[in-house]
Formats: sequence, structure tokens, C-alpha cells
Amino acid sequence: GGTDDTPKRASPSPCLCQFDLKEKRSFFGQRKDYWDFLCQGLARRRQEHEGVRFVTSLDKLKTPVGRGRAFLRYCLVHRQLAESLQLCLLDPESLREWYYARSPFLSPQRRAEILGSLYELDGVTFHLAL
Repeated sequence: GGTDDTPKRASPSPCLCQFDLKEKRSFFGQRKDYWDFLCQGLARRRQEHEGVRFVTSLDKLKTPVGRGRAFLRYCLVHRQLAESLQLCLLDPESLREWYYARSPFLSPQRRAEILGSLYELDGVTFHLAL
């Protein structure tokens, strides 16, 4: 795959991560977004995810949505999107805590289809500004 079709292929992920996401707020009232869901899911790993470390080091990113987008770009460039998302989708209880019933993440079949497509993206080279 060339770079001409990259933006079209890369764009659905944030929408998918936001679809049927429950509205949650932090202790200080800031709305939580899929970035917070991803961080919670990846926090179960033994070592900190490089993408999370990279994104949290960027002072220019002020909102959870901006951090989430930057994390998705990082994962695409480093061919880690499928693996990273799969780690977050392993815990059904956490999924129900963050997503309403219509989310494709709550359907085992849809989840498998999504992850299958994302693993295919590992073969695509993305040139995205981080």
C-alpha cells in the first residue's frame, strides 16, 4: 500500500473507539474518552506501553481526544495498533464499564473482525506526523 490511501484507512479507528462510549468524568469533572479506556487497558501490562509514554510526554496535547488520536497514530506507525487494542479488549467487565451494548467491541464476532482487519494493517507502512 502506498501513502495515497493511508489517511482514508487510518481515519475509522477514532470513530470506532468512540462509538457507543459511555460518558464518564474524571474526579475533576473532565470528560473521559477512549484515551482513558486505552490507558486503563494497557496499564495491566507489566511494562508501560511505549505509545502511552510517548503521548504523555507531549506537552502540546491537552485533551483526551488529542492524546487518543496521537496514540492511534503512534501505534499505526509502529505497527502496534491491533496488538495494543487487543490488550484493551481482553477484559469483558472493563468493556461493559466503558461501552454501551451497541458497541462492536462487546460482540465477540465483531471484535474478531475488527482485530483481524487491524492485524492486516500491520503490513502497511504509515507515514504520519507524530
